[in-house]
Amino acid sequence: MALQASFLPSALSARKEGKVACIVKESAFLGSSILEHHKSQFNAPVLRTKVADLMFTRANLRGIWIDRQILMRESNHSVGVVKAQTTAVAAPGLNQSTVHGKKVLRKGVVVITGASSGLGLAAAKALAETEKWHVVMACRDFLKAEKAAQSAGMAKENYSIMHLDLASLDSVRQFVHGFRQSGRPLDVLVCNAAIYRPTARTPTYTADGYEMSVGVNHLGHFLLANMLLDDLKKSDYPSRRLIILGSITGNTNTLAGNVPPKAGLGDLRGLAGGLDGRNSSAMIDGGAFDGAKAYKDSKICNMLTMQELHRRFHEDTGITFASLYPGCIATTGLFREHIPLFRLLFPPFQKFVTKGFVSEDESGKRLAQVVGDTSLSKSGVYWSWNKNSASFENQLSEEASDAVKAQKLWEISEKMVGLA
Repeated sequence: MALQASFLPSALSARKEGKVACIVKESAFLGSSILEHHKSQFNAPVLRTKVADLMFTRANLRGIWIDRQILMRESNHSVGVVKAQTTAVAAPGLNQSTVHGKKVLRKGVVVITGASSGLGLAAAKALAETEKWHVVMACRDFLKAEKAAQSAGMAKENYSIMHLDLASLDSVRQFVHGFRQSGRPLDVLVCNAAIYRPTARTPTYTADGYEMSVGVNHLGHFLLANMLLDDLKKSDYPSRRLIILGSITGNTNTLAGNVPPKAGLGDLRGLAGGLDGRNSSAMIDGGAFDGAKAYKDSKICNMLTMQELHRRFHEDTGITFASLYPGCIATTGLFREHIPLFRLLFPPFQKFVTKGFVSEDESGKRLAQVVGDTSLSKSGVYWSWNKNSASFENQLSEEASDAVKAQKLWEISEKMVGLA
């Protein structure tokens, strides 16, 4: 309960032709009328009242008193000037309201998909350790997520775990329903989870019949983001954000983005045909299946989706929409399906040759920056970090910043996830 800023704000006095005219309006505090409480004293011919040590106890608020002398008489019109002083002692544990006239900020609530390992877990840990965030770990494997959180030393009061399988659109809908049932606000959504199957020669499919990499990395997150937009709009948190992980591999204006197979969505004919490998190709561009390219294509979709969200909703809602590439996390489990020799040589190659290696801990801190740092609150930005770990606004490739393609991707995706 908030403490009222003033106790008797309308007690006024004015001197006229040797007489004092004082108008005292009725003020109420916590439902009690002071004027009615002292009506007989205010109506007396001679007003001499000293109100001292008047104590109120209401809703765990203690120590509110008035101590002031009232006072003068100069003719047949006798009224006094009343001034009040208030002091409040807040109940212990009050952390979301007004205390001594100052609003105390509650913990922010951030949902992170794929938070049971890798970048997602590192970011969850970094945010939980600040004790300013409650992290909802949205994961497919509840037990794995719980063990990971405990191993990371995350305090139980700073996280919770909810089931989410992005390979099932029904699971996405159930997650949104369950989250709303929890009664928590939503301040930031981080679409982080991803699968990467670079050695796959044949496609696998989601529960809804879509190629797995694009189905999980793009379509599952697309539905989740759209369904949770209303929750973000309702948040009273100072900075509301929706963040989608991008990748340097889907950005063909970089050296890494030009390593074959190169990402490319073509005219989206495979996606428009259902991406099911039967009525159309399992690849977005309609070509032959390539597991590595499917992942890279999904990352272009992620970056295009972020920009379309920004164009459609930022101005009206004030929500910040952003993407990022936190650096090459060469040791992450994302590469677990790559060949053993690659997993062995890739980390030292990134450390000593390209110098692009970033630890999971450092990458988690970078993602945590995009979640809560006030200096990274600009919308529509693709964030990256230089060798000195300083953030900067990176340039997207021509395709990954194509507004026409972003709109077409949005419209096809809406139909595929049942939003249109």
